[in-house]
Amino acid sequence: MPVLTNIRQLLTCRAEGGQEALHPIERAALVWEGDTIRWVGPEAELPARFREMPRLDAGGCLVAPGLIDCHTHLAFGGWRADEFRLRCRGVSYLEIARQGGGIRRTVAQTRAASEAALYHRCLGFLREMARLGVTTVEAKSGYGLSLEEELKLLRVYRRLQTTQPVRLVPTLLAAHIVPPEYEDRRAAYLQLIMDELIPRVARERLAECCDVFVEETAFTVEEARVILERGKAFGLRPKLHADQLHDGGGARLAAEVGAVSADHLEYASEEGIQAMARAGVVAVALPIATLYLRQRPMDARRFVEAGVPVAVATDFNPGSAPSYHLPLAMTLACVLCGLTPAEALKGATCYAARAIGREHELGSLEPGKKADFILIDAEDVDHWLYHFRPNAVQATFIGGKRLEDHDVTA
Repeated sequence: MPVLTNIRQLLTCRAEGGQEALHPIERAALVWEGDTIRWVGPEAELPARFREMPRLDAGGCLVAPGLIDCHTHLAFGGWRADEFRLRCRGVSYLEIARQGGGIRRTVAQTRAASEAALYHRCLGFLREMARLGVTTVEAKSGYGLSLEEELKLLRVYRRLQTTQPVRLVPTLLAAHIVPPEYEDRRAAYLQLIMDELIPRVARERLAECCDVFVEETAFTVEEARVILERGKAFGLRPKLHADQLHDGGGARLAAEVGAVSADHLEYASEEGIQAMARAGVVAVALPIATLYLRQRPMDARRFVEAGVPVAVATDFNPGSAPSYHLPLAMTLACVLCGLTPAEALKGATCYAARAIGREHELGSLEPGKKADFILIDAEDVDHWLYHFRPNAVQATFIGGKRLEDHDVTA
């Protein structure tokens, strides 16, 4: 039963108190047994039963919960760097998509990749993400867009859950776009999702959530509603890509179907925000996508003031957000979206856990929660996210074990 001591400040990130309440403990100690936290508090108040336990020295670091990236498209083939160049010259995301680029292009590249190749690529991504302090990752399908290809991506995630330490929460995103072979048979693709994919994925327990991209080039609110309700009937939590490029009613739909999160939300209406607040839907800010697409950023302050919890994620994908650097996304959430550093940290821990339905075990440092935590070389959370560096994280612990001590199967 190890005891972590010599902690400058421990940020518990407990749920109560709102977006900015991190509930810090100065000169703290943290005790865990196996993969579970047993005690957290000031080192001076360490109970007698723990005082003779083996000690680990935090080196005066800041300690925070392990970061949770609650929106990624982890498994994909290829990259789209040439589209980045086009956008730099003024070509819009929608124009590129209409010309056959964007998601459609990545679908072709992903279908061409073997399951083994995708697995090894994701394994490399996860290793780097863990070094940045990320201990849990939501991972979407959505670049297969056929029965077998979507299952291929979800099988990659299932294998990764057993061969490396980062926790994965798989999400079915078959409703990303309508694939080219169904362009003139849209209704048939919707039936494929509802009659074959959702039941199969649920039966094989390949996903925990069901997501839909509601957008002009993807799916309508009406289509999304029936897909998400079908997913709910099979035990898949609803999530949405919503109101990214215009107000398409996605925020309101998220509230209507009881989604765990609605993500993007750059153009969400006031009505939609209020509906999310009433329904308890988490808003997920994705500022790396905003940066790369040169779009109006999500105004996170509107959501916070309305009582909507705001999570922060990377949206890691090969086109609009080609970075898995969650601390960068947190800094951008401050610079572009109007969060404070404390609010961004709460968004990448406590509220990110809620956005994937894992708040009962992840996202805060409390007895009974998983011993996922990071050591940060910073004076405080303001200094960490203000003084941006390639990586300020000195150590990552997942389930009570330091990253380097975990076994990884190649």
